[in-house]
Amino acid sequence: MVTREDLYNVMCAMVPLYFAMLVAYGSVKCCKMFTPDQCSGINRFVAVFAVPVLSFHFISLNNPYQMDTKFILADTISKLLVLFFLTIWAIFFTKGSLDWVITLFSVATLPNTLVMGIPLLQAMYGDFTQSLMVQLVVLQCIIWYTLLLFLLEYRAAKLLIKSQFPGTTAASITKISLDDDVISLYSHDAPLTTQSETDENGRIKVRIRRSISSAPPESTSSLGKSFTPTRLSNLSNADIFSINTPGNFLDNMTSPQLSGYASTDAYSLQPTPRASNFNEMEIVGGGTPVWGRSPVAGGRVLDGGMVVWESPEKWRGDGGHGCKDITMSDKEISFRDSLKVSVAGEVVDPKDQIASSPKMPYAFVMLRLILIVAGRKLSRNPNTYSSLLGLLWSLISFKWNIEMPSLIKSSIKIISDAGLGMAMFSLGLFMALQPRIIACGTKRAAMGMAIRFLFGPLVMSLSSIAVGLRGKKLHTAIVQAALPQGIVPFVFAREYGLHPDILSTGVIFGMLISLPITLIYYIFLGL
Repeated sequence: MVTREDLYNVMCAMVPLYFAMLVAYGSVKCCKMFTPDQCSGINRFVAVFAVPVLSFHFISLNNPYQMDTKFILADTISKLLVLFFLTIWAIFFTKGSLDWVITLFSVATLPNTLVMGIPLLQAMYGDFTQSLMVQLVVLQCIIWYTLLLFLLEYRAAKLLIKSQFPGTTAASITKISLDDDVISLYSHDAPLTTQSETDENGRIKVRIRRSISSAPPESTSSLGKSFTPTRLSNLSNADIFSINTPGNFLDNMTSPQLSGYASTDAYSLQPTPRASNFNEMEIVGGGTPVWGRSPVAGGRVLDGGMVVWESPEKWRGDGGHGCKDITMSDKEISFRDSLKVSVAGEVVDPKDQIASSPKMPYAFVMLRLILIVAGRKLSRNPNTYSSLLGLLWSLISFKWNIEMPSLIKSSIKIISDAGLGMAMFSLGLFMALQPRIIACGTKRAAMGMAIRFLFGPLVMSLSSIAVGLRGKKLHTAIVQAALPQGIVPFVFAREYGLHPDILSTGVIFGMLISLPITLIYYIFLGL
């Protein structure tokens, strides 16, 4: 039975955290004490120092040789079950897609365990829950966030390849290499270009480049605009020239513009993405190239390198993105939403193109590509290092009973002590800078909250009971599944342009209603 004293202890643990969040929110929203740039600096400190050191502190104090196997198994099974059912839904139902699998998996299974879970569960059920929460934090950072990143890069790779190699051309790709400066296959702050070579057997080797600094020697049109040669396929044996512009293969996304989310680089080393107008053009009026918006469209490349710009009416059907008509000699390749390809007079109807789904490169080619990109991404994330170093130190210290030197221990403690407060302060700044608390609309917000606070705990309770959890451990498993949305999935969603409005609502609105909801679970489970 939950007593008033129990509820008071919970409030004593959580109110200071919410106080830090509300102070930050009021300082920006009401008092205008911090500019967006200053908020970004505070978030950067939280991302690079406060939260990683806090993670290291908790993980290094946890005995890895006494991990609760049943608790970890229950959490793992619940996440795998959600992923399995979402995958089945995406494969066999028309409304299912990889995009929604990633988003719904994030919403249902990845709570804010480190910042909210440890103090809340410790106040509810005792000190033993800290060890359980730390175990989940380790699994989240090392396994589940890595899986999420893998899925996002796989999605970005599919969209990039479908855009650059439409139809069945991609099936002939046998090798994909990356320049050293490519750390993600989704890039909206710098150009992503491809260069391909086709051998006599029709096998294609592709190289992905990110910046002009690493581009090969360029051809120059009569307008003085630089072009990077890339070969589309062995069908035409013609070089296709594309201007070095940010990749447009994600233009069909329905998510809001990323610029609407300010100072959200917390918990991430990636720079805040911004829409770039670097090497971008808009064709207006009588075909005059104007700098400032979308890449070249409607351009016709003739023999001798001359470029003829067509009027906007002739290419507006493709949304103003990509090259609609590019002519070289007697061979023509036309793009219209990557659906129509005509080579030397041969036309493929768009309906036939839709009916035959585009093929992808061999599985091992895609796997190698994603592993390389995900590895580069993780190598730039401080949370990866803090989790691995904390786990390594705990393995050493508890194996041979070695204590951390006081000088190092005190240095870490002084930052980790401020970690929880600074993390909540950062969340308050983030809330204040957003244009709306419910960014995705009330219908999607209600669905997201139902998945976060009802479906997630339900699946967790079923898996926990199945593996044999009982008593306070079972209650701990259910309540931690009802914690608010973790901010790391939102950071990923924003960086990859995948439903950031839904994840933003989950972080902000979920944080506001999570305390009363978790208290309801606490009281109900204590009856």
